[in-house]
Amino acid sequence: MRLCQVLNDAGLPPGVFQFVTGGGRDLGDAFLDPRFDGIVFTGSKEVGLDLRRRFARDWPKPVIVEMGGKNPAIVTASADLQKAAEGVARSAFGFGGQKCSACSRAFVDRSVYDRFLERLVVVASGLKVGDPTERATYMGPLITAKAKATHREAHDAARRDGRIVFEGTVPEGSRGHFAPPVVVDGLPDGHRIWREELFAPLLAVAPVSGLDEAIARANDTEYGLTAGIFSEREGEIRSFFDRIEAGVTYANRRTGATTGAWPGVQSFCGWKASGSTGKGGCGPWYVQQFLREQSRTIVR
Repeated sequence: MRLCQVLNDAGLPPGVFQFVTGGGRDLGDAFLDPRFDGIVFTGSKEVGLDLRRRFARDWPKPVIVEMGGKNPAIVTASADLQKAAEGVARSAFGFGGQKCSACSRAFVDRSVYDRFLERLVVVASGLKVGDPTERATYMGPLITAKAKATHREAHDAARRDGRIVFEGTVPEGSRGHFAPPVVVDGLPDGHRIWREELFAPLLAVAPVSGLDEAIARANDTEYGLTAGIFSEREGEIRSFFDRIEAGVTYANRRTGATTGAWPGVQSFCGWKASGSTGKGGCGPWYVQQFLREQSRTIVR
């Protein structure tokens, strides 16, 4: 809204940029009007696919939908475990896990698994949950009661079907939909926590027997948004980049294993069910998706 005001004050011609507020369903239906020439949507897979099916009814038009993620981090036997623990924790619990790029799965080489978990718990224990206006707070409340209920259901399932490795604390008596950061292991393959995007602070971890298994597990999802690896071996990093099925990838990112892309520096896009084009926002091919070519021949 502030950006709209700034552009208008700067003299942008009326109608070039407009800001409209409203309920998601009402606005979504309005944008299906055939007078619109293209649409870009960021949100859930269900809504994005519905818009893609319904928008271009009469002729092909640009429909760019950026959807969810179930983003993995891989920790190899050669990894700097402190760097990996910090990167995974920050990516999983930053913004309460309420970002499409949040790390929700971690696959760790069996030889360093226990040591990684120990460091991960230490890092996660230092992330304060509380009033987000206070400087020391790392994680504020979730956005709605529905989001908190989603977290609670997944937390209960994790406790029932796996082993809770870490569970944070939430402030007593505070207003807001607070939920603790949670780390779980021991979940069976195929469990819904491995598959569903929760958009909440819950991380599932599992040991693997090497990079091949880690990449196979990481790719075993309908989503392909972001992914990260921690390794001190160049060959492993190259193999990861070549084989991982994700649009935004990182190696040894201490500030966020799968998060932190900067517009204009790192283009951002998803593969598979995470995005409809595979062309990165703020990348060299993104704007061209909205353009039409016209070939002109003049004979004199």
